[in-house]
Amino acid sequence: MAEASLIATLSNPPTARELSALPQSVKCLEVRADLVGDLNPEWLRKHFRGQLLYTLRSRDEGGADASPLDQRLRRLRAAAHVYDQIDLQARTDLVSDLLDTIPQAKRLISWQGEGSDVSQLQNRFRELVAVPAQLYKLVTSTQSIADELACLSFLKALGRADTIAYALGPLGFWSRVVALHLGAPAIFGAVGSGVGDATAPAISRLIDDYQLPEVRTAKELFAIVGDPIFHSLSPRLHNSAYRAQNYPALFVPLRVESFETFWQELVLSRALDALGLPLNGMTVASPHKEAARSKAKTVSGMSLQADSSNILLRNNGWWNADTTDPEVIYFVNQQRRLNLSQKRAAVIGCGGAGRAIAAALSHSGAAVTLINRGVKRGQYAARLLGLPYIPLAEFSAAGYDIVVNATPVGRNDDLAPFPLETLNDEVLIIDLVYGSSPTPLVENSLAREQVVFDGRDVLWTQVQKQFQMMTGSEMPVNGSDRSRKQ
Repeated sequence: MAEASLIATLSNPPTARELSALPQSVKCLEVRADLVGDLNPEWLRKHFRGQLLYTLRSRDEGGADASPLDQRLRRLRAAAHVYDQIDLQARTDLVSDLLDTIPQAKRLISWQGEGSDVSQLQNRFRELVAVPAQLYKLVTSTQSIADELACLSFLKALGRADTIAYALGPLGFWSRVVALHLGAPAIFGAVGSGVGDATAPAISRLIDDYQLPEVRTAKELFAIVGDPIFHSLSPRLHNSAYRAQNYPALFVPLRVESFETFWQELVLSRALDALGLPLNGMTVASPHKEAARSKAKTVSGMSLQADSSNILLRNNGWWNADTTDPEVIYFVNQQRRLNLSQKRAAVIGCGGAGRAIAAALSHSGAAVTLINRGVKRGQYAARLLGLPYIPLAEFSAAGYDIVVNATPVGRNDDLAPFPLETLNDEVLIIDLVYGSSPTPLVENSLAREQVVFDGRDVLWTQVQKQFQMMTGSEMPVNGSDRSRKQ
């Protein structure tokens, strides 16, 4: 088991509270001087106990600094007197008079640019290591999934413990996390407690989702595939369970715009097999559930009925498709002993999840009506499932015993999927949406003391089933249950 260095990147002027709130495991603070200016290092040290890294990223390398070279070198030279480490760009900063003022132990030599194949990156790295440094950093700006894999293949072949390499590309920040399992000694994350995004994952989210700084051995990769994806708590829940069971796997989010491209470049290429991290399973989120079903050799009956799959499992080189979207219905029916038979149910949203849940409700004996804003998708679901459909504009919740929200409405906004005043007093609410706070639908229903299963309850029922399908073991509750409401 290795330990990664956690580097928190400061891209906005900080408050003392923000710096003091950084987890103790963060040992280094990167100050992006091109974005926040030359901050007072004494003030920074007063509120942050670790090392300080000074970075002045130029526009040519994705930053904001456009100053003349002589001015740039003066700022770097001045920073070298008061910072613990200095980021030196290979394109501009490796000049003798500046290097004479910065000892090897303070140097992080970096390069950021396009890098599409391993040999190109190897040639670039040879230029970097010509100058002795404490750390080296290569960040590739990629346009394809294949390019992102080239960066990781380069890192694995390199076999050094002083080099950070990752890609900025279509799949998001996954390569930063995987790089730790291929020898990278450190990972960068943004200061803050939010989710972050593809270019700047929050350092707190990296810690919570991947249990860093410990880097445990991983022999296979699992993922959640979708767009958007960074709000998902699945990585935290799965990785926490792996840790509790000492199961050698890693779960990452993959932001995928084109499922076909993803399937060709990442899955069928089997490039991850060569890295020693084969992709053996994935959960599939919107909008790819229909495309996922079409890629499988075998498909479960429920997936066929709903024309949707939210889990793909690799089996001897082939892929099997299934869906865990109905798990919340099975949980309500069997575990909570809420009889759904003869109940009137409205399912709002006719995407893959809505169709699978509607099918499960129908199998449980409920009388299901489909609701959708778009008529075309609503009518397609009605034909597929043999259920009635009502356009959302004509829907009233009055008279329904069960109402399911299978749309994204309510995630981190103040919107409701339908007029809430039309709900019966005695109604079961199932909301698939979760965000940083309860949705208006959930908040309203809790205030009325109605029975509610919110998005995190729904997720929890699914994750337990997915974990069992992926690993063959029951998910440990104690290690993961603490995370699901965070």
